[in-house]
Amino acid sequence: MKNEFTARRSGIGSHTKPNRGEYDVWLTPKGILWALGHFDLDPCAAPEPRPWPTADRHIVVTEDGLIQPWEGRVWLNPPYGDDVALWMEKMAQHGIGIALTFARTETEWWKLYVWPKATALLFIYGRLNFCYPDGSVSQYNSGGPSVLIAYSANDADHLWNCGINGAFVNVRRA
Repeated sequence: MKNEFTARRSGIGSHTKPNRGEYDVWLTPKGILWALGHFDLDPCAAPEPRPWPTADRHIVVTEDGLIQPWEGRVWLNPPYGDDVALWMEKMAQHGIGIALTFARTETEWWKLYVWPKATALLFIYGRLNFCYPDGSVSQYNSGGPSVLIAYSANDADHLWNCGINGAFVNVRRA
C-alpha cells in the first residue's frame, strides 16, 4: 500500500551507496514529522538553512549531538552509517522521543537498544523518499524498510494515533 510518504520508484540503493551516499544530509519528509507532534530536540539536525524545523532546539553535526545534553522529547533521525549504534544507545538511555531508522531487526544495536528499551514500533508500509537539504523530495526511495521507534508511553501513543500507514507493535517485556 502506498501513501504520501512512500516510494515513487523502487530499487535498493537507488539513491545512496552503502554508508557513504552522494549526499550526507537526508531530511525526514515533513509529513512524517508533522504526524508525530512536537519535539523539543533534534540532535542530528540538518544545517541552516533548513527548509522546516524538526524541533525547538537543533544540534547540527559540527556541535556533535552525541556529546551534547539531551532534554525533553527527542526526534532522532540518526546518521545511517557505522555510528548508528552510538545514536541509538543514547536515545535508549534518554528514554523520551521517537527515532526513525532502517528496520534492521537482526543487528546488534537492535538487540541492545531497541528490543529491550523501546515501548512501541511502527513499521512503515513502503519505502520512504527522504528529502534533499533544500526540502525537495528525492525521486528514489531509501533503499530499505523504515521504522519509527518510540521510547516512552506518550511516544507510543503518538505512533498509535499518527495516521502513518504501517504495522504498530507494542513492545512488551516478560
